[in-house]
Amino acid sequence: MLTIVWDVDDVLNNLMHSWFSAVWKPQNKKSILEFSGITENPPHKLLGIAKREYLESLDAFRLSKDAGDMKPNPEILRWFAKHGKKYNHIALTARPAKTIPPSAEWVFRYFGAWIRTFAFVPSKRENGSLREHFKTKKEYLDWFGKADIFVDDSPENIRAAKSLGIKTVLIPQPWNNSKLTLKELLDLLNDMCRKI
Repeated sequence: MLTIVWDVDDVLNNLMHSWFSAVWKPQNKKSILEFSGITENPPHKLLGIAKREYLESLDAFRLSKDAGDMKPNPEILRWFAKHGKKYNHIALTARPAKTIPPSAEWVFRYFGAWIRTFAFVPSKRENGSLREHFKTKKEYLDWFGKADIFVDDSPENIRAAKSLGIKTVLIPQPWNNSKLTLKELLDLLNDMCRKI
């Protein structure tokens, strides 16, 4: 049975869009930046703030009720309902350790019928004291050694997985160069699964 490794934020959910709508826009009413204009991740330069300020705001949102109430990406949830039982699934996220418990709960609440393993690599934050077994998703995937397909929104993570010989799917977001729609990519994922 094939193993598909899924990023969580901005793949299974719409974290950045939710943060932008619930936090950034209400606090910056004069900003003309729209979500479609977030062509970099992290977007602190586009927002005109320090990276630390952006990360603190995003991390606070990750711990909020609004983040806990986020709905899953509907197209991906439909894909899981139709195809999920055919494969093994792992969630692999990069977040600060303090934000992992609500993320894991969210994943298992919505995707627990298919995703049985949740893994993370700690995002770098000041004063982090967690011992780092893996510093990157690439290190985790290399250690794990069983991923057939990796699904992520980060071009950097996609390149890293490809360098390990893993098939990849880049989920479209304004900050990446994915040329396909989400529907087209999920169809591509089905094709990849049939060919492996």
